[in-house]
Amino acid sequence: MRSLERPISSQNSFSCKSADRQIVGNVCENIWGMAEASEPREHTESAPMSVIGEERARDADEVERHPCPRCAVAPGSPCRARSGAVAGSYHTGRFTKVPRLAKLLRVITPTDRNPGQPWRPGTPPPAPLSDDGPSADIRIGYARCSALTQELQSQLDALAAHGIPRKKIFAEKISTRVKVRPQFEAALALARQIKAHAPHCRVILTVYEMKRLGRDAAELTALADHLTAHGLVLEMLAGPLAGIYDPSGPGRMLFAFFAAMAETEREAIREATLEGLDAAARQGKHGGRPAVITDDMLHTVLRRKAAGERVEDIRQDLIIPTGKRKGHNPSLASIYRALAEHDKTQAYPEAVEAAHADFALLHGEDIPRPRPARVRRPGQTLTAQEAELRLRLQNQPHPDAELR
Repeated sequence: MRSLERPISSQNSFSCKSADRQIVGNVCENIWGMAEASEPREHTESAPMSVIGEERARDADEVERHPCPRCAVAPGSPCRARSGAVAGSYHTGRFTKVPRLAKLLRVITPTDRNPGQPWRPGTPPPAPLSDDGPSADIRIGYARCSALTQELQSQLDALAAHGIPRKKIFAEKISTRVKVRPQFEAALALARQIKAHAPHCRVILTVYEMKRLGRDAAELTALADHLTAHGLVLEMLAGPLAGIYDPSGPGRMLFAFFAAMAETEREAIREATLEGLDAAARQGKHGGRPAVITDDMLHTVLRRKAAGERVEDIRQDLIIPTGKRKGHNPSLASIYRALAEHDKTQAYPEAVEAAHADFALLHGEDIPRPRPARVRRPGQTLTAQEAELRLRLQNQPHPDAELR
């Protein structure tokens, strides 16, 4: 008799452990850092899978530089579960040794460590300096200026004179308004890498002065948080408070003070620039590009257009006198735009004259003041105009007279 039982294949096998892992993965797959490490995260726009994998690998490298006090594995190996397999996450007593990860609830074991598979020792990392050994200061230099016409050599010379080799100095010409500064990010990345390999050394990010880092309070506060999380120190060679500051200690208050000073200086520069532009405007220097269609060209277009000529034919005889396109014919769009502005001016002559008069008053520093209010005192006689207005109001019928 043929057996009615169907053989269970290895592909259809079911276990409570696999079901539990699948449920947890389905629930946590959209939470950053909470999905099971053995299950690949789906690609999303907010958190691409490649970025998540790089973050987990970086966290794992930093955690595995320390031995685990719970499972007693040596540095360079993932944590081991009681079953003898690679643990799905690192033990708390191990990843809290990394200051940047100390406040996390869980650090997932990346997939390249084969979580759930039989545990095998990994490659030991480079031996860090011992606690009893001498610690040295390692400096990373950063120099920056805002414009391409400004020079960086003075900052580079100051950093080199401070003992920083040229290969550890990152320089760029870029404004602090730009959110992503490639050389600044590279300097921070090198400082983090050195600190990870030599945790007992003091890694110092050295700049010439505070405004080389940024001029916004929020930006400098975020930088202080970043330096604190990675155990880095900031050094300034010039400025009102030159020296070495640790953002994780009392130096954090100085960071806030520096940020306020930098933001105040930035506002002062902005106000001075606006005052200079206003002074130039009073002298007739409005800046910007010269007008493509001058008054003489506009007069020529209006005269010939009134005679019946087409704008396309008139354009061939017009030459731009100044500017980048000097000697060329203006475009039809520029001509039609000038004609539209002229028509608008002719349609509202009173408004244009009033605007010119107000502008002349303002720039002549003859600003009209508000008139004082007229208050009628008891017993004061009315003027003829006021008496006529009162009589007219009294003779008007009440709006609800028909209802009364």
